Amino acid sequence: MPTDCISYQESGYFSSLINDYLNEKPELKALYHRFPNLENFKLQLEEKGKNFNGNDNFKREILVSVLEKQYESIQASETTLNNIQLLNQSNTFTITTGHQLNLFTGPLYFLYKILSTINLCKELKSEFPENNFVPIYWMATEDHDFEEINYFTFKHKKISWNRESFGPVGRLSTEGLSDVLAVFESEIGLGKNAEYLKNLFKKAYLEHTNLADATRFLANELFAKEGLVIIDGDDADLKKLFIPYIKNELLHQTAFAEVNETTPLLESYSVQVNPREINLFYIEDNLRERIVFENGKFAILNTKLTFSEDEIVKEVENHPEKFSPNVLLRPLYQEVILPNLCYIGGGGELAYWLELKSFFESQNVTFPILLLRNSVLLATEKQSKKADKLQLTWRDLFLNQQALFTQKTKLLSEFTIDFFVQKEALKKQFEDLHKIAKATDKSFLGAVKAQEAKQIKGLENLEKRLLKAEKRVHQEQLNRTIALQNELFPNQSLQERKVNFSEFYVEFGEELIEKLLTELKPLEQEFKVVVL
Repeated sequence: MPTDCISYQESGYFSSLINDYLNEKPELKALYHRFPNLENFKLQLEEKGKNFNGNDNFKREILVSVLEKQYESIQASETTLNNIQLLNQSNTFTITTGHQLNLFTGPLYFLYKILSTINLCKELKSEFPENNFVPIYWMATEDHDFEEINYFTFKHKKISWNRESFGPVGRLSTEGLSDVLAVFESEIGLGKNAEYLKNLFKKAYLEHTNLADATRFLANELFAKEGLVIIDGDDADLKKLFIPYIKNELLHQTAFAEVNETTPLLESYSVQVNPREINLFYIEDNLRERIVFENGKFAILNTKLTFSEDEIVKEVENHPEKFSPNVLLRPLYQEVILPNLCYIGGGGELAYWLELKSFFESQNVTFPILLLRNSVLLATEKQSKKADKLQLTWRDLFLNQQALFTQKTKLLSEFTIDFFVQKEALKKQFEDLHKIAKATDKSFLGAVKAQEAKQIKGLENLEKRLLKAEKRVHQEQLNRTIALQNELFPNQSLQERKVNFSEFYVEFGEELIEKLLTELKPLEQEFKVVVL
């Protein structure tokens, strides 16, 4: 079965904001710096090089030192270790994606984000061989939304880690995950790939004491051969680089002012994130609470902690690791410490990045290119053959289920289930009556119009009844069509947002990632269908 060229815009699964961004709608151009194409990457390289390399290289030295420390207990590939050292060089740049610490990677799009990042680095190296490009996975270790990450789905079964959680999730103990492994083992069955996945889960979560270390190990195991570098921003040395921006946020609330000036440009869309006056949290092992300014003091919500202006400035200088950027400030933190050219994210992420350009400009930090990650529909050969037998294209299968049901019924029917011709003939018959009606009493004209509407409505009702009758006639084939779509789009949602990679890895093993590396083209705006 041939692969259709399905654009993100045609897929029906992206917001109007993202569709308009991909279409480079002029009204949105004030919200981003450069659109993702190779010509613009050349300009981004020049600008970021000047902006990032103007500080005697100390940022790069600290970045490499921190990464070396974070990788001490990880068996990294030569490619990854080499990439870390390349970050010392002024001609090395990063491409970054970020993701939560979802249990066992969470939904499939975790893979697609990272593979998009790896493949873009390869494409840029080919285009600009004088530079080096390092793929970065930024772990969202400082998040606190445990309910969003404490489960994954395997063959329609939700496998959950149930426990209490306080503070940044990266610092969370992995105690209790042996129970989750037991459930996973009972579901996954036997075989070489199943054994690999069980051991991978065990090594990641039972042999590491916190969720950040477990996730780093897991991502490294899956992608180390491709040179992926994994970074944890919850680090005192990295936060030291961010001290001036933390102080600015506390004392001047620039983000609040700049983002609020930008949001009117998004008034025809739904705003993804609204800024707070202070976009910082105060964190300790079991604490992550917002910082607010009340009654002349800086207070930590839900605690008795308060600081005067002098006290909080000293706290920032002495303990920057206790200050955690929220969703709107984290992008700035990332771009301050990384020589980054491009952020790769999903539609929701790009939506909040599009609120931030003027804020970046106010901080004299280069705004990155924003690239929508690759989206993928994975299908087996068996499913592809089913689609062929049912005379379905991939484009058909992306349709809303009711629309697919109707379209397929019309194709299967021996006659046209469309009374357009009859409706047009009826309208022509009434044209003469309209002429007569206009020459006589207005009440007669009203009667003619009412009769025309009644008869058109009658034809529409007959059309619906005929469609319903034909659906009954072709019920068996229609049921097979809908069953196939339900396999590929669980709960009529995108597979990549529901299914865990293990569901495919248990059947296809290393071929899964190898095939995706071959197929994914980050700069092409296509929803890729990959047949395994």
